[in-house]
Amino acid sequence: MNIAALSEPAFNLVPGTFLDPVAIGIVLGGTALTVVLRNRLADVGRALAALVTLWRRPFSADTQIAQIASLERIARRHGLFSLDRSVIADPDMAAAVEAAVDGAEPEQVTRLVNDRVAARAERHRAAIEVWTGAAEAAPAMGLIGTILGLVQMFASMQDPATIGAAMAVALLATLYGALVANLVAMPVASRLKRLARAEASERLRLAAPLAQLATLERARKRELAA
Repeated sequence: MNIAALSEPAFNLVPGTFLDPVAIGIVLGGTALTVVLRNRLADVGRALAALVTLWRRPFSADTQIAQIASLERIARRHGLFSLDRSVIADPDMAAAVEAAVDGAEPEQVTRLVNDRVAARAERHRAAIEVWTGAAEAAPAMGLIGTILGLVQMFASMQDPATIGAAMAVALLATLYGALVANLVAMPVASRLKRLARAEASERLRLAAPLAQLATLERARKRELAA
């Protein structure tokens, strides 16, 4: 009995066995083409740019709320118009403060914040749909690669040397499609969806304190008149 043979693993994974340029081209190229055809280029670019946010902490409005409190103290002391010189990094918050300085009613400021939150959520939804579409398209491209490989295999039955390559395309295309869908596209879409929900919920917290700013000028004038 060959002891060395028994000690060897019965199944060896050779990395090169699972690499097939044709199958990769069919799955990745077909998925990319499908995504481009189904979505606007701006949304595709936004979906790719969103990859850098995957491992960031969920958005928190605590920093913005603290800044609003600071702006409120300034407005109570120097008037609401003094906020016109304030540097506000967050664009949604800056738009709401500008509206308040221009004399918008609290209800208008609240509506502005809600509209901007909805618009931001719509942009996030478009990016999420790009990755969801990729998750749907990748297995279909894998199936197309499998069919092409089988057709090539049956067409070359008289040449045994080409059967192996055709069978590799047929099997690996299905594998690549499943991997792209379940290990890349769908996890990315799910992560972006959770981040978008968290950000929308946090940004809605800004509506009430920003609307409060719109009431300060009238209150300050009444105090000065008294």
